[in-house]
Amino acid sequence: QVQLVESGGGLVQPGGSLRLSCAVSRSIFSISAMGWYRQAPGKQRELVARITNSGFTNYADSVKGRFTISRDNAKNTVYLQMNSLKVEDTAVYYCQAYGSWGQGTQVTVSS
Repeated sequence: QVQLVESGGGLVQPGGSLRLSCAVSRSIFSISAMGWYRQAPGKQRELVARITNSGFTNYADSVKGRFTISRDNAKNTVYLQMNSLKVEDTAVYYCQAYGSWGQGTQVTVSS
């Protein structure tokens, strides 16, 4: 079992930026992959971004070019930098690692 603590969610205007952080209670040095997911009202939870131990990343088509996932092994933290935010990005965002989920952090994009 692992604990993941998220931060950085909040209210932002369209076109704005936000950085989400997820601190993991165990070392992420050797973890195979971890990612960010989101769930919007009435929709299934979906993968937003994923990063592997080797540094490979992939993104949902809807966020390519706008979001960047990264990890800091020394800090046991994964980040999601979100730029050019759109209203449709509004969702609860979850980080995932070691088969566990964070509690979720609300991101609301509204003018």
